Parts: sequence; C-alpha cells; structure tokens
Amino acid sequence: MTNTEKKKKGQLFPILKNLSKSIREYKKPSILAPILVAIEVVMECLIPFVMTLLLDQIKTISESGNTDTLIQVILKFGLILIALAFVSLLCGVMAGKTCATASSGFAKNLRKDMFRKIQGFSFSNIDKFSTSSLVTRLTTDVTNVEMSYMMIVRTAVRAPFMLIFSLIMSFYINAKMALIFLCTVPILAIGLVLIMKKAVPFFNKIFHKYDALNESVQENIHGMRVVKSYVREDYEKEKFEKASDNVKNDFTKAEKLIALNGPLMNFCIYAGLIAIYVIGSILIIDSQETVLKLAELQSFMTYSFQMLMSLMMLSMIMVMIIMSVACAKRINEVLTEESSIVSPENPITEVTDGSIEFENVCFKYSESAENYVLKDVNLQIKSGETVGILGATGSSKTTLINLIPRLYDASVGTVKVAGHDVKEYDLNSLRNAVANVLQKNVLFSGTLRENMQWGDKNATDEEILHALNLAQIPNFELDKHIEQGGVNVSGGQKQRLCIARALLKKPKILILDDSTSAVDTKTDAMIRKSFREFIPETTKIIIAQRVASVQDADKIIIMEGGKITAIGNHDQLIKSNDIYKELYYSQNKGGEQNG
Repeated sequence: MTNTEKKKKGQLFPILKNLSKSIREYKKPSILAPILVAIEVVMECLIPFVMTLLLDQIKTISESGNTDTLIQVILKFGLILIALAFVSLLCGVMAGKTCATASSGFAKNLRKDMFRKIQGFSFSNIDKFSTSSLVTRLTTDVTNVEMSYMMIVRTAVRAPFMLIFSLIMSFYINAKMALIFLCTVPILAIGLVLIMKKAVPFFNKIFHKYDALNESVQENIHGMRVVKSYVREDYEKEKFEKASDNVKNDFTKAEKLIALNGPLMNFCIYAGLIAIYVIGSILIIDSQETVLKLAELQSFMTYSFQMLMSLMMLSMIMVMIIMSVACAKRINEVLTEESSIVSPENPITEVTDGSIEFENVCFKYSESAENYVLKDVNLQIKSGETVGILGATGSSKTTLINLIPRLYDASVGTVKVAGHDVKEYDLNSLRNAVANVLQKNVLFSGTLRENMQWGDKNATDEEILHALNLAQIPNFELDKHIEQGGVNVSGGQKQRLCIARALLKKPKILILDDSTSAVDTKTDAMIRKSFREFIPETTKIIIAQRVASVQDADKIIIMEGGKITAIGNHDQLIKSNDIYKELYYSQNKGGEQNG
C-alpha cells in the first residue's frame, strides 16, 4: 500500500466513525439484520447439500429395491428441505424489514444532524459551503449514503457469506474441483481494484457539479419573474443544459468504467463453470462415480451459481460504495464544521437595555481578504434613540448592523450592547433582544397567525392584531394562508407583516434594513409615529434610501466606503454635510416633501 493510499484510508475511518454516530436508536436493527442474513445464507447453502444426500440415498435404495424405505427417506429429507426453506424465507423477510428500518432511520438521523448543524452556522459558514451545495448534501448525498448503508447491512453481509459458505460446501464435496473457483478470485480482485482507482476521481468531481446544477435551478426558480421580464428563458435553458451535460458526461465516464465489472466477472465465472463441467464429466465417466458423483456435480453447479450471484452483488456494492465515499466526505464536512460564532462559557443571558457602542471596529468577510469593508467605526447609540443610516449602495450599511446581533463578528475592535461586548452574551439571548427586518424578509408557508408567532410563539390573537396595527396593516385575517415566500401578498404588505412579526419579539433593539422601501411615504411616516408612541424605550435603527424615512431621527449616520463620514440630526446635517444636503434636495424636488 502506498503512502497516498494509507493516508486516504486513514482519513476514511474518522469519517465513517463520525457518520456512525447518527445510527443511534437504530443500532439494534443494524446488528440484527446481518445476523438474520447470515442465518438465511446458511439455510440456502445447506439446501443443495441436503439435496445431494437425498439423491445419494435414492440411488442406493433404488438399487436395493426397498420401496418402503425410499418413501420414508423422501419424506424425511423433504421435511428437512421444507424446514430449511421456511427458516431461510422467514430470516429473509425479517432481514429485509430490519434492514429497511436501519437504513431509513440512519438517513433520517443524518439529515436531522446535518440540519441542526446548519442551523448553528454563522453567515460566514454558510458562505463557505453555499446554499445549493448544502441542499445537495442534505438530499442526494444522504440518499447515496443511505443506499450504501442498506447494502452494507444486508447485501454486503449476504454476498461474502454466500461466497464463503458456497466455497466451504464445495470443498467439502470435492476439494480438487473447488480449487477451480479459487483461480478466478485473484483475477477478479485485481480487476476490481483497477476499476475503482479509475472511477473514484470521476465520482468526486460529479458531486461538485451537482452543486452547480442545483445552484442553476435555485437561481432560476427564485428569480423567475426577472427571467421572464427580461425574456431570458432560452439563456437559462442553455445554462441548465450545460450544467446537466457536465454531470452526465462525468457520470457516463464513471459508469463506463464500472460497467467493466460485469464482463470481467462473467468471464471468470463462466470459464470456471465450463472447467467444472468438462473436468467433472471426465471424472464421473472415468471413475464410474467413485471420485465424483453426478449428484455432487449438480450441487457444484448450484454452488457455482450462488457464487456467481454473490460476486454480482459484490460488484453492485463496490459501485455504490465508490459513489457513497465521495458523498460521505461531503456530509462529514458539514458535520465537523464548527460555527465561527458561538456562545462563550458562562455567558450573559440578559440584555438590560438597547444601548449600542462601536469601538474602533473594522471588518472583512474572510481572513484572506485584502481590504476591510468596514473601517475605523466609532459610534455610540443611547437606549431608546431612533437612528437613521444613509449611504450609497455598497457603503456597508447592512454589514454594520449585522455586527450587532453577531451575524458576523468584528475583525478588529469591539461592538457593545447594553455596555457589554456582544461576544460575552449567550447568542440566543442576544438575538432575541435584537429584531432585524430586512428589505427582502421571508414569510413562510402557513397561516398569518403561524408566521406572526415566529416573533413570539405564545403571542395571543390580541397581541398579534396590536402588532399589525402598529405596522399599519389592520383588518388582516389571522387564518389567511400565506404561500411560501409570501407570494400571495404584495411587497408592501410583506414588509409590514415582517415589521409586525419583529415587534412581537418585544426587542430591545429594532433594526429596519430598508424594510419600508415598498411602502408609500405616508404609511412609512405612520409606522415611525407608531414606533415613537408605543415602543419609546426600544432602540430603533433605520437603514433607508429616502431621507424622509430618517428625517425625524435623533441622529442620522452618513456612510461612505465603509466609513462613517458624518453624524448629526437633520438640521445639523442639512447645514454641514454635502451628501445629506444633495440627497434631501434631490428627493424633495422629486415630490417627496410630504414624507
């Protein structure tokens, strides 16, 4: 074994050990299935041997002419054969049931463990894998591993047992004839190893291309309205066909290699059968059945077919294992990935107020990135203040507010909430105290009530209706069904529903990230008025493109190129800041004076 092979083998065992943790409550059927399969195989291998004994007895008794004894022998051996067949059938049925339970349960646990792990990922962990890749790992990869596990629990036990017992019985009947089978084993083994070496790299590439294929589908479905409005259906079709062809081409190459298993195996087995027929016939004729009997030759043929089936099953197992090894590695990457953001030991579990402080904060999305997207940010926000943030697209406004609930961690400097570094808080406690409403927030399929209870699972109908009134969306039926993504409500309604959902959290800090962009200026003003009157102690941070949305804020922050270039209220900035002044007058000229 080469150093590379040893290294790969050494890497595989920790992966299998890690994945095996997901077996858990399905250990019993996972152990029981191979035991039942072993019993089934023993029964199947005994049947040809008992048949040989029966034929010998029939021949001996027929020559003696004792008819009564012949009937008794036939009945005796017949009952034995029925018993063996019944036990084999019973064990086969039970093995199939326990195997299905073990493999499907293992796959269920594997998906659950992966999903739970993903739920704990930070944004940077998600960025590392990509959404389409995670979907592929949770679906295609787990299915392949499930199939492989099912084969290992049942077929991978059945095939070697059948092969070994058939060989043992063949040697018991006639050792010299059985040696013919052994001659084929080295040829098959060498052939399988060579095929595996060539096929594995193709399967490793295939699953990365599956990610690209899923990404193409995901983007197309998510952006279907854009695709149709720009009449880009043909372009998207070509893009998908290209990704699909890439997967097909690699699969074809891999399957062509794997397909060589069949001809190689058939050649070895049928060559062995011909040799057995020729040599066995010669031995029977020359020795007058003293060295090899006709009944024994028939048993040999039965065992040879059992070995053929065993080798065919082993070949199928090898194909599935080759595919599943690549899948297992990808699943293991998710299971072993540690979130870059975790709660500390002995964390603070209560956020006492909504004050926020940035001290010399810099941030970049990865350690390898050359430039910081946030640079030297120093900012103080008092609890209960309303703060507006303005800036051009790409000025890192959203990145700034993502540091408050620790969706990302600052690369340099400290972010404080209620006087404590956010890294000192329990993550759930911190994020429960911060409600973040995005411009493209998400509604989930279900009733409106169920969507609102994401903010507070124990919220009463009265509380939900109050939150909806604050968000300026009254007279909405709580039992109204919301389609996935909220496609059956307008953009403005979706944003206001998401604001109401955030208010139900009763947060210490409420962040509106351009979340009233689809709302008219009058409704926008009424929402802000509701905030001032009903949640005066909540710190409100409003990222907006319209000056009208932040004009009455306690302080307004101007951002440019990842830096805070100015802080002040409306009156101060209209006098001192050219960017704010230009935005204000250009938007007022456009007819938004009444915001």
